[in-house]
Amino acid sequence: MAKLPPRLSPEETQRVVAAAFDEPPPYSKVLLEHAISKGELMALMKRELTSPAYKLWTSKAKGVKAPTVKARWPYGK
Repeated sequence: MAKLPPRLSPEETQRVVAAAFDEPPPYSKVLLEHAISKGELMALMKRELTSPAYKLWTSKAKGVKAPTVKARWPYGK
């Protein structure tokens, strides 16, 4: 089941949408700054954007992987 979009005020919604649309994938800054999950961000963007704009936004994320984090001692070398 898909996540429900978060309930935000119209001003907060505009800030989240603008930040997510301008930031390069994987949108970690938006997720951390606004304390929403990836599924909630996807649902919010789908609700707020037009269909062509949503497709453009999702196409930016395809093929881009999150940067890998090196293991640190004591759990890695």
